[in-house]
Amino acid sequence: MLNISSPMTEAMYYILLALMNPNHGYQLMSSIEQVSKGRIKMGPGTLYGVLTRLQKDELIVILNDDGRRKTYAITEEGRAALKAEYKRLKYMINDGIILEE
Repeated sequence: MLNISSPMTEAMYYILLALMNPNHGYQLMSSIEQVSKGRIKMGPGTLYGVLTRLQKDELIVILNDDGRRKTYAITEEGRAALKAEYKRLKYMINDGIILEE
């Protein structure tokens, strides 16, 4: 299980962020590109590898599997982990404010 205080990879963060609305794989790739304002283009290898890990860590679940595609959703544990990572990143940005001087 992922320790909620452990830093996430960028891929994990953006997948969880994109799963604030349930999605299937192809939609997820598009949503990640959208939410990152084009900065991140995630390929299927990375996406499905991270989805497997997030599912194992119980941060996401499969809502529907029709045999052709799986629809994923974030769990409450996933939301808590995403919020914790967001806070950690905000603290890092605030700690670096000295660089703007």
